This record gives sequence, structure tokens and C-alpha cells, in this order.
Amino acid sequence: MSNPEQLIADFESRMAESQRKADLMVSEIEAVSVSERSKDGQIGVKVDHAGNLVGLEIGLSVRDKPDLAEEILRTVKSAQSRLAGAMRAGVTDPVGPEVMNQLVSRLEQTFPAPEPEGFPPPASPRSDGDRFVPEEERQRPAAPKPPEPPRAPRPSSDDGHDDDYFSEGDYLR
Repeated sequence: MSNPEQLIADFESRMAESQRKADLMVSEIEAVSVSERSKDGQIGVKVDHAGNLVGLEIGLSVRDKPDLAEEILRTVKSAQSRLAGAMRAGVTDPVGPEVMNQLVSRLEQTFPAPEPEGFPPPASPRSDGDRFVPEEERQRPAAPKPPEPPRAPRPSSDDGHDDDYFSEGDYLR
């Protein structure tokens, strides 16, 4: 049988080594970031290890673009989708491959590759009435409808019988 003090010392030593490895992995994970630029190079983003936007550069020539927000989001999603690969390359995996595989798998699920550019995904129309209305017209405020003209009153029948239907037996008038 071993000395109890030696068992406790060995256990504490292994725990300290595990803690050191975990601290090293945490510091390496926190150091991972990904930078990405838009296709035209005018928008630059940087995301941290958790996928949070931590840096944004916008070129002067695109600041007035109507789709600037969409382009920024597309660039951020592209950067986030590269986090799993950056994590695999930037962390030395001191606590074992199982932990790294779970971390990378979670990043891949959280930040999938962005949709290919080209045709945007179909947007669901708000109602059947504006399904075929051009986008420019949908964004304009609707003009108020003019009031309907008053209707002429219907003539009343003095004999008490309704002559609108089947008058004189003929329904095809």
C-alpha cells in the first residue's frame, strides 16, 4: 500500500497540471479571431473566438450604399463560418482531441457557411396583394384612398313586393 501523503501529493500535482493545461487552452481560445473583407474590399470585419464582431472598417466609397448593412452582415457571417478552422489551427489541444472536436463541432453548428451569393433567398410576401408589386412601390407609403361617392338610394316598392328578383317571371332580364 502507498503512502497516503504521497497519493494526495500526486493527485494535487495532476490537478495542478490539468488546471495549467485548461488555462493554456482558454488563453489560446480567447486569442483566436478571424478577419474578413467583402468582395470589393471596402468592408472589413473582425470577429472574436465567440463570433462577436470586434472590429469594423467601412471604406468611404461604400458608406452611402443602400445595401451596406446587408453587405456588412454577409461579411460577418463569412468570418464567423471560418472560426472553426481558425480554432483548430490556433489551439494546441492540450486537454485532448475530444474537447477540441466538441468545440469545433459547436462552432460549425453555430456558424455554418453562408449561403452562396447570387440569387437571394425567396422572401415571403406580406400578403397576396403585394406579391407582384415591385420592391420600390412596396417601400413607398401608400396614398390615402379617396372617399367613395355616396350611393343613390334604391327606389322603394309601394306594392310590397320585391321586383329585383323574378319580376314578371323572367329572371334573365
